[in-house]
Amino acid sequence: QVQLVESGGGSVQAGGSLRLSCEASGLIYGISYCMGWYRQAPGEEREGVGTIDSTGRITYADSMKGRFTISKDNAKNTLALQMNSLKPEDTAMYYCAAIQANGWCPKFGGRSNGMAYWGKGTLVTISS
Repeated sequence: QVQLVESGGGSVQAGGSLRLSCEASGLIYGISYCMGWYRQAPGEEREGVGTIDSTGRITYADSMKGRFTISKDNAKNTLALQMNSLKPEDTAMYYCAAIQANGWCPKFGGRSNGMAYWGKGTLVTISS
């Protein structure tokens, strides 16, 4: 069973930075996965931040381009999200997600954003 555990959330002032991490366990050796970051603000639907497929190709949601950077350490099965120039509207629960997929990732949106496995999230709060 794939398990995803996020960490690194916290409270920072606008303009600051945070680095989130996601540790994945239970991944099957030899099976390719797409992994990604999503977020959900209070009262809002969950939205995609970005994904990385098994080839290393990264796709960001249009609204996330420029301030967010996804990286992956395959040896450690960890996924990171570097967030810079944070704004109060970035306040949300940030989730790590994954799905078995060879060389592709689901498009953002839709039911569960197409992902099969989800972490419990880490809270990011940005104050003005």
